[in-house]
Amino acid sequence: MNKCLSGIDLAHLTIDDVRRIFSHDDRGLLEEMAHAARELTRRQFGRAISLYAPLYIANYCENECVYCGFHASSKIIPRSKLTMDEIDRECAALAATGIRSCLILTGESRFHSSPQCIRDACVIAGRYFPYVAIEVYPLEEDEYRDLYRAGVDGVTLYQETYDRARYDELHLAGPKKVYDYRVEAPDRVARSGVRHISMGVLLGLTDWRQDIIALFQHVRHLERTYPGVEFGLAFPRLRRVADDEHRYIEVTDKEMLKIMCAARLFFPRAGISMSTRETPAFRDRIIEFGVTKMSAGSSTRVGGYVEGASDYDDGQFQVFDPRTFDEVKAMLIAKDFDPVVTDWRNIVNS
Repeated sequence: MNKCLSGIDLAHLTIDDVRRIFSHDDRGLLEEMAHAARELTRRQFGRAISLYAPLYIANYCENECVYCGFHASSKIIPRSKLTMDEIDRECAALAATGIRSCLILTGESRFHSSPQCIRDACVIAGRYFPYVAIEVYPLEEDEYRDLYRAGVDGVTLYQETYDRARYDELHLAGPKKVYDYRVEAPDRVARSGVRHISMGVLLGLTDWRQDIIALFQHVRHLERTYPGVEFGLAFPRLRRVADDEHRYIEVTDKEMLKIMCAARLFFPRAGISMSTRETPAFRDRIIEFGVTKMSAGSSTRVGGYVEGASDYDDGQFQVFDPRTFDEVKAMLIAKDFDPVVTDWRNIVNS
């Protein structure tokens, strides 16, 4: 990759280059970025797209995050928590779809979803899935280490926004209101031995340009500090919940493409995930420009795979791509991608 028409060296992006890219609406530059991101992704990852699914085991929450369907004072969703036997059945139902990579999620409640409960759930999931990751409330380093030794391969943790003032405004109460404890959590994860850390921001909470730049700087710092850890990125767009009247900033499809291409060029080897928050049409288009991982056949409802319900309004957010695992897999094959469900082997974490 040589310098593009704007003079920016797309092969060696700096954070100042990213600022310049985000501050200008240059269609020619975006087209060059898209071409470069597509070629770089093919060179680094081939045509492989890893498929995974979230598995919610509880939706109790102690936080008052105004944008989230699980927030503590919500009267819309019934609260529930799976027993270990129910978790086993839920894992079996999900595994029966063909999925081999599982992301265990809970609401952010240490009381209802203790570290021991999460650990036990991950041990069960490990019987069905070669790769098990978690997306839960921030933990202490020794708690992450215990989960790692129990077989957890990855941790997903979003800061939501790096704008401290906006963060304080949107997180009204609960443990999550402590900005620094959350932003320091990836360091604790990395020191625990966990191999993969996925990070992101919730696009729409504030100026996406500043949030993405702060995310890039954070991940680059972590890469340099913990060279043995693999870092992944995700860029979920906010989907408004029914009882939320706060003002947010729309992030367009064009801006999403710019974010995706910048992420691929700034982090050539990072995995980039695309969730079912996005529509089928958008997901089908964007995969060419940096995506390496997609959720498929997802349910954001506790017990959703055993129940098999496809139309519900009590999940954490609305699923905009309702396609089954087989349908997503068929789409990828039709587009000449290689859908991957297992590209690793189990080893004992120690």
